[in-house]
Amino acid sequence: MFVLANFFEALGGVFSYAVDILWWLVIIRALLSWVSPDPSNPIVQFIERMTEPLLAPFRNLVPSYRIGIDVSPLFALLLLYFLKIFVVKTLIGISLRLK
Repeated sequence: MFVLANFFEALGGVFSYAVDILWWLVIIRALLSWVSPDPSNPIVQFIERMTEPLLAPFRNLVPSYRIGIDVSPLFALLLLYFLKIFVVKTLIGISLRLK
């Protein structure tokens, strides 16, 4: 059973790193929206491609034209925080019970 426990522990660690990377990409995307970067820049395109699937559903829930600012990064960060706490702790808890 220790192999399965190690698998869940590693899966939790990898998921934690992935959420952290996405967290920082969302923050960078929000900061870039304040300075109007060059849309043909490959780094800007990469950040937009990585964060758009996460931000688009929140934009549909709260359109920015109603309040004047885009709050989708805030909701995305809250979701990422929830996922990190819930999923990572669940995977680590499963691995501890299997040892």
